[in-house]
Amino acid sequence: MKLLLTLSILSVSLLLPLGCKSPQTVLNQNQTDRLTSADEAFLDSLQRDTFGYFWELANPQNGLIPDRAPSPSFSSVAAVGFGLTSYLVGIERGYITRQQAAERVLNTLRFFWNAPQSPDPVNATGYKGFFYHFLDMNTGLRFKQVELSTIDTVLLLGGILSCQTYFDGENAAETEIRKLADDIYRRCDWTWFQKNHPLVSMGWHPESGFITAHWQGYNEAMLLYILALGSPTHSIQPDGWQAWTRTYEWATFYDQPHVNFEPLFGHQYSHIWVDFRNIQDSYMRQRGIDYFENSRRATLSNRAYCVANPRGWVGYGPNVWGLTACDGPRDYSLPETEELKKFMSYSARGASAQRIIDDGTIAPTAAGGSLAFAPEVCVPALRTMKYRFGNKLYDRYGFRDAFNLTYRFGPGNEEGWFDKDYLGIDQGPILLMAENLRTEFVWNLMKKNPYIRQGLIRAGFTGGWLQ
Repeated sequence: MKLLLTLSILSVSLLLPLGCKSPQTVLNQNQTDRLTSADEAFLDSLQRDTFGYFWELANPQNGLIPDRAPSPSFSSVAAVGFGLTSYLVGIERGYITRQQAAERVLNTLRFFWNAPQSPDPVNATGYKGFFYHFLDMNTGLRFKQVELSTIDTVLLLGGILSCQTYFDGENAAETEIRKLADDIYRRCDWTWFQKNHPLVSMGWHPESGFITAHWQGYNEAMLLYILALGSPTHSIQPDGWQAWTRTYEWATFYDQPHVNFEPLFGHQYSHIWVDFRNIQDSYMRQRGIDYFENSRRATLSNRAYCVANPRGWVGYGPNVWGLTACDGPRDYSLPETEELKKFMSYSARGASAQRIIDDGTIAPTAAGGSLAFAPEVCVPALRTMKYRFGNKLYDRYGFRDAFNLTYRFGPGNEEGWFDKDYLGIDQGPILLMAENLRTEFVWNLMKKNPYIRQGLIRAGFTGGWLQ
């Protein structure tokens, strides 16, 4: 565990006693002061390149964004959510004009408002206000037999509500954007998904009904409960949040006490749209920190685990780390070796006190999605990975999804396996958390959204910017 002492900067909140009422998170010390001119230039190019994934690959007629590229792909509604907020960053950074973005957003929202909502298993885009996980890029209808997904709808809504707040002009296009965003959000029937009241179900299939799994423990669904609580039409009750927090797993992992969840994306997604610095619910008031600090600790422990590298994978180190959900080489166990040498295809990799899911695959989005929490370790990691591996890992749209330096089987993998694809749900956190680090743009924007504020208040959050 001594490895963590090598980190250049530790959180001051580690010194706070349990139950402290005034957590002081590290970003308040202005993390951007630590960025060098070379760091800034790197982030400039990273954001611009990553933005291209959403702007260039979307279907301009309906706004749908592919789940992955360049492999032929269906659309991921979660990727659309990341894309909608990315367009706003594009305006602010001068990549596109406000008019260009408004036109794309309007086409997207018109599609989602007018697309068929019904229990029909084939000719529908969604039901009860929610949307299927994957949609056909052209027709916009359900892809195969995927679930009606609560979390992917929520990530879409994060993007939709960011556009509602940003486009505040009085012209016809921006007025319609605000109305459509409001209508889409208000249509979601959150209580219908409380099959196991007060928890919210993960999804529903028209063929078989509700998925038996519900959102509990700590993971990416924090934003889901906030939006379900903030709804003015079909809101859940605060006991949903209380049930959610009762299932947390607090533990110390690599010297970092925090609410554990293995893949880093669970510590990142909700934080893209909500600034959790110095606001606390009842659970975090008892622990003496906030959710931002919790994500920072999760990031540092993820890195420390990779540096320790207990399974001996090739390449892990202080600037080559990051376990989260991502692509992988393939499902394959090495013959004549121990069980640990087992590779996976797409999987939710991660490390916590409860579980280790690690096959030697590193995903740049793990560090990229944590840029705002711990830039002193995330920026050097991203820079190292870009320049060490060149266009095998970083190309037109920024970082390809993942790589594994241990997997050296088959033609083309002599130096390890490098993914050919970019994934929309992994590109989004890189771009948007880089922006939150540099300008706090998305955070400050969403502080103005009444539904986010109402959801946080009903969940019991107090302090900070909510005062």
